[in-house]
Amino acid sequence: MNQASDRGADLPALLIDDVIKNYGPLRALDGVSFKVRAGEFVALLGPNGAGKSTLFQLLSGLFVPDSGRIAVVGHDMSRDPVPALAQLGIVFQQPTLDLELTVTANLLFHAGLHGMPHASAQARIDGELARLGLKDNANDKAAKLSGGNRRRVELARALMHDPRVLLMDEPTVGLDPASRSDLLKLLLSMRTERRVAVLWATHLCDEVADADRVVVLHRGKVLTDTPPAALVHATGTATIEEAFLKLTNGGGRQ
Repeated sequence: MNQASDRGADLPALLIDDVIKNYGPLRALDGVSFKVRAGEFVALLGPNGAGKSTLFQLLSGLFVPDSGRIAVVGHDMSRDPVPALAQLGIVFQQPTLDLELTVTANLLFHAGLHGMPHASAQARIDGELARLGLKDNANDKAAKLSGGNRRRVELARALMHDPRVLLMDEPTVGLDPASRSDLLKLLLSMRTERRVAVLWATHLCDEVADADRVVVLHRGKVLTDTPPAALVHATGTATIEEAFLKLTNGGGRQ
């Protein structure tokens, strides 16, 4: 491995450094800082209104921070956005599949946006659908799929270009408990299988127990960044939910 590769191996997959974002008089993010390394599953836990959606809008390049720095595998999002965004795979909170297209057509459309040749895109699609248990659904219209399988298609789409960072923005919204559990287990397994860095945003405490670290975000500030067990121990509580409620004064309630 050459020296440049050595340096790249030391870089966090995702770096968020002192990020501030204001909307008029509202400070949505107030000096947010944390890292996610390759093979880490980091849960971003916060109540509604904590700033999770704002942070994901910045991470996905939809908006830019007022100050601070976001870097993806060393590429600064503000100065060098194209290579930074190329290393990201994103599953948004709101479903984004075209329900009238087949699973394959949805994925081929995405591949075209990334400039992938049709032949290599089709091979990648076949591989991702097989890994995610959707091989038999390749020619089904997205409208025919269950909510859980639609999310799996969106995950396949996010992974097609082999990103180094996977952003999951409250991906279990609207899913039944079994589908929520299946999707979470699937993402957790990617830590070792694909060495992808996963940032999983949620307001549900039962989704963070197996994370490598939990970043608690409240009113635009990071309150703690620690493994789940350490979070419980530090707050003198018995469960993650109790710890979360204690840190956030009831999850945002006054």
